[in-house]
Amino acid sequence: MIKTYSDTFFEEMKLLAKFPQKSQLEGLKIHKEASPSVIQAAQSLFDKGLTTQHDGGYLTDSGLETAEHLHHVLIALN
Repeated sequence: MIKTYSDTFFEEMKLLAKFPQKSQLEGLKIHKEASPSVIQAAQSLFDKGLTTQHDGGYLTDSGLETAEHLHHVLIALN
């Protein structure tokens, strides 16, 4: 079975990879001028409980864990 992934899914991964890994006290702010796909990805991460704000904010505990897993995958594939 081949799974297909939406463009939003990949935008979410790209956005999640941009969050600082060293501290939960650093976050991201997605501005209104960002592309619609980035704004949608930020909202989706918030809806999934991975970030604290619909426009970025900080990673939640679950978001931090997910970002760590993503970084391991990115390192392995790079």
